Amino acid sequence: MSNPQQLRYSKEHEWLSDAEDGVSTVGITEHAANALGDVVFVQLPEVGATVSAGETCGELESTKSVSDLYSPVSGEVTEVNEDVVNDPSLVNSAPFEGGWLFKVRVGEEPGDLLSAAEYTAFAGA
Repeated sequence: MSNPQQLRYSKEHEWLSDAEDGVSTVGITEHAANALGDVVFVQLPEVGATVSAGETCGELESTKSVSDLYSPVSGEVTEVNEDVVNDPSLVNSAPFEGGWLFKVRVGEEPGDLLSAAEYTAFAGA
């Protein structure tokens, strides 16, 4: 399993892209997607909603369980991935590409996000 070097990671298994014009993309890691199993339903935050770092902002339901989705940063949701809402299996098949979940205008970024190497060591992947 390969975690893209350009991303940062939370200990709740979300990834965060570098901000472009203040907006970052959020998704879950391949490790998390594999642990969940086949994702069959995705509930994402509403566009315009404020999310807080480390707080629940949605959920992912798989054939095995329901897992909370946490925001790795604080800010305002600017876009949600409707493709994932319509086809939740994208979370499993392309967690770092088409399976992204939402975009957020970053207001505050916590200092505890991990590099790819730190996340790989943390997740034991």
